[in-house]
Amino acid sequence: MDESLQAPLQKLHVQQPDISECFPSMNPFDVYRIHLANGLSEVTGVQPKTIYPLLQRTTTLDKGDLLLPVPALRIKGERPDMLASRWADEFPESTLVSKPVVDGPFIRFYLKPAALVKRVLPAVLRNRNEWGSNPLLGLKDASDASKGRKRIVIEFSSPNIAKPFHQGHLRSTIIGGFLANLYKGAGWDVVRLNYLGDWGKQYGLLALGFKMFGDDTALEEDPIHHLYQIYVKINSLLADERKEIEQLEKDDKDTSKLRNECLDEQAREYFKAMCNNDPGAISMWKKFRELSIQRYKKSYTRLNIHFDEYAGESLVREESMKIAQKQLESKGLVEESQGAAIVDFSKHVPGKAGKALGKALIRKTDGTSLYLTRDVGALFERNDRYEFDQMIYVVATDQELHLKQLFKLIELTGNEDLRSRIAHVSFGLVLGMSTRRGTVVFLDDVLRDVGEKMHEVMRKNETKYAQVSDPERTADILGISSVMVQDMSGKRINNYRFNIDTMTSFEGDTGPYLQYSHARLCSILLKAAVPTSEIESANLDLLVEPHAIKVVRLIAQFPDTIQNTLKTLEPTTVLTYLFRLTHAINSSYDVLQVVGSERELMKARLALYDAAKSVINNGMRLLGLTPLDR
Repeated sequence: MDESLQAPLQKLHVQQPDISECFPSMNPFDVYRIHLANGLSEVTGVQPKTIYPLLQRTTTLDKGDLLLPVPALRIKGERPDMLASRWADEFPESTLVSKPVVDGPFIRFYLKPAALVKRVLPAVLRNRNEWGSNPLLGLKDASDASKGRKRIVIEFSSPNIAKPFHQGHLRSTIIGGFLANLYKGAGWDVVRLNYLGDWGKQYGLLALGFKMFGDDTALEEDPIHHLYQIYVKINSLLADERKEIEQLEKDDKDTSKLRNECLDEQAREYFKAMCNNDPGAISMWKKFRELSIQRYKKSYTRLNIHFDEYAGESLVREESMKIAQKQLESKGLVEESQGAAIVDFSKHVPGKAGKALGKALIRKTDGTSLYLTRDVGALFERNDRYEFDQMIYVVATDQELHLKQLFKLIELTGNEDLRSRIAHVSFGLVLGMSTRRGTVVFLDDVLRDVGEKMHEVMRKNETKYAQVSDPERTADILGISSVMVQDMSGKRINNYRFNIDTMTSFEGDTGPYLQYSHARLCSILLKAAVPTSEIESANLDLLVEPHAIKVVRLIAQFPDTIQNTLKTLEPTTVLTYLFRLTHAINSSYDVLQVVGSERELMKARLALYDAAKSVINNGMRLLGLTPLDR
């Protein structure tokens, strides 16, 4: 346990109540919640463990640091505002918090500045790179580490080979990468899974297209673009054939020969050969898959993303899908419809819910599997392989019906425990996203565009531009930061409009502004040239200005913010916090000057800025950003 956080508990002879997710060694606010819960218990007669979870952080610092909504205690016989007034008067004298302030039915608590500064800043400076994270949260039993860590599988990104890495995949990648960082920081054993769309009849069609239009050199150089070009061409031919068949049928002419020899039928046969492990068909598919993964990895590296496994529909065993279908059949869920196997949810789920789920195709008439069948089989395999405590699908809202059908099938087969451990983290659409070179959105094209835009912005300040050692790399990182921050600025479920001018601005709450704020702190610390040991031993009693206290109060909130984010799974929760902190810091420089200050005061202020820089750095890395020093 961090001594600076444990001390107030020992001095006050405060016992930690039996509360889950209470970690005073990791989170300063938990120390204060314990202290307040015990103090309030003395005057209210209510158990500390009842009061503790009701102590909320305030929305803004002018309203205090923590508040108790008295109505939430549901005490009968007296008005909440009268109770609040009486309890505030009777609250015992404290070395940690000032006299409580009554605000109608709320009791507001302000943390005493001197005590807070001495507890928070040393704790951050002793653990610069990790402060804010809490590995105890991921233990199966917080009191016994030997029982192991909880495991979570996060399926995210999951692009389709031969199709553009579009905005939906970009959002899934950004959000999924953030969630992986979040759970890792909370001590979970995280498995990052990329479930590629790499199977189905479309790969039969792609193989046919490659035979007609393919170029091995172009494939090696840029597999994603080349396969996409082929996919567009072969689909154009397929559309022409379908129109021809339609016209012949209108003219009452025989279409049987054309139907038997058309691209659609050839693709179906090719996919059947893939399913039957035909060596030639499998060899071609493997080549497409492996080259595409190599190319994807380069894009992911730029986004600070890595995967523990590149899975895919193709790797789901036929045996797993048969087991899944047998489970569905044994429960009487599967029926035949025009030679295909389906599940009609309206017959098995009562009311509107069943109608909304509709019908799900389990097997095609030719016996080949479908996306849903493969997803059920894949889930059974993952459950066996990873023995996960939780699994998250990071998928856009337009796939909500598919996932609801999947989850309901798992439930209907009697796998209630498995159903309870899987969840869908959804997100809205990106509107108006295009590149300078056309409307097809490839991730690399988007990142190149924003990188070029940032380079243009940087060049406008020739003096500062000359000081940057690697302007191309810096522009690339700023561009990626601008895309990611715009994506995370609102709630996941909201759609947002892709705006390259807004996102690349240094004004407002943007990625470049966040990077600038971090770099400015790095510059101050570098120019001061005070040894780290002197900063860490600074006299923190000298930090008395309201600007300094405000920054410390915000720094203290960081572990609590992350703990809350594990409940919301919203990147914007962390991002909003970082902007509040950077605004407070950037408005303090004129008051809390370093250059020209007396030596001891300079060291104290550098301790404040060093701690703030560490928190911003940790928060940015949690979001998947690369913090820049210049």
